[in-house]
Amino acid sequence: MHAAIIAPHPDDAELAMGGTIALLVSQGHRVTIIDCTDGEPTPFGDPATRAREAAEAARVLGCQRINLGWPNRSVQHSLAARHQLAGELRTRTIDLLFVPHPDDVHPDHRAITRIAEDARFDAKLSKSELPGEPHHPRRLLHYFCTHLKAVPQPSLIVDCSAQAEAKMRSIACYRSQFEANPANRGVPAWLEAMGRFYGSRINAAFGEPFAAPECIGVRDLSSLLP
Repeated sequence: MHAAIIAPHPDDAELAMGGTIALLVSQGHRVTIIDCTDGEPTPFGDPATRAREAAEAARVLGCQRINLGWPNRSVQHSLAARHQLAGELRTRTIDLLFVPHPDDVHPDHRAITRIAEDARFDAKLSKSELPGEPHHPRRLLHYFCTHLKAVPQPSLIVDCSAQAEAKMRSIACYRSQFEANPANRGVPAWLEAMGRFYGSRINAAFGEPFAAPECIGVRDLSSLLP
């Protein structure tokens, strides 16, 4: 299986689902983070620094990473953006697609969710000029990396207890965003506490929440038992 995480900015994937990424990699799956922008400008960052930090975080998690080069703070839900991302989904034969939850106040996040959902549809089109062969990612899940001050109600929680340390190490790679920025130094501790909370909901040490916009099929009901 090949999973892709569509991230508006470098660090969004790690903040929301770094443990799940490390879990998928440990299970032998291919994982690619597709960053849409470079995330800059920020108070203590610059494009070269963010690129180094993103590459370091990907090494910690063991996944691949690319950047689409879209302009930060002004992402537009356009046909060109849809087709560019659809081309990536086709040529990389993505099976499992993770995109930001649509309830958010960040315009880039909301735009990229729409782009990704439409690109998933476009990726299966035949007789098109898109690169690669028609391919439809069979499952889409929303991850929570939202600026909305709300408590998410997930459809499922992934037990990534064994990968909690890797998640926190990947976040620590973004020194320009957290260590160097006094306003954000508390974020890693908040995220660790949130992981412990969601883990407690499934009798696990650490968990990450996701929402499923489509029905999920289950063949083995025993796997639902904690």
